[in-house]
Amino acid sequence: MAKSPPEINAGSMADIAFLLLVFFLVTTTMDTDFGLSRKLPPPPEDDQEIVDIKQRNVMQVLVNANDQLLVQGELMVVEDLKEKAKEFIANASNAEHLPEKKATEVPFFGNVMVSKQVISLQNDNGTSYNMYIQVQNELAKAYNELRNELSEQQFGKSYDYYVEIKDKDRVKAIRKVFPQRISEAEPKDIGGGNE
Repeated sequence: MAKSPPEINAGSMADIAFLLLVFFLVTTTMDTDFGLSRKLPPPPEDDQEIVDIKQRNVMQVLVNANDQLLVQGELMVVEDLKEKAKEFIANASNAEHLPEKKATEVPFFGNVMVSKQVISLQNDNGTSYNMYIQVQNELAKAYNELRNELSEQQFGKSYDYYVEIKDKDRVKAIRKVFPQRISEAEPKDIGGGNE
């Protein structure tokens, strides 16, 4: 008589699979930092006064339906936007055509001249998502590079370093010197360059 091979008890396999599933769910981290960080303006109040912003303090950035970038009414390639934005934001030479500055008391820095700059971004309904993200990235790089340069000059370490170690006081002070002010208007039909 032939002997049948012994059976393997599979009863505990379900328990092991369940434990592995629980282990991976508990130890896996999800990256939730996705998207664009923007601070939305507060809702308007009835008695809120209208703020008059001088034209020299606003940098107009338009992206049309053909993904053409217009900065202050002039065509520009997206690769040049970061340097143009840095020049506008910092206004290091205190030029008349660039934003005004206001004396502001900032911790760690003392009395600093802070630019009243605002970058106004307008997209067309036909603008590609890729172009929109490229423009956003270049503007974010401009602010981050200025903040890193300031932090290196003042503290000997980069702004990114202080963000990473969560030094809220230094991060807040650096952001006060170079506040990120990007005003995004609702997309509309701007049109293309060939129309």
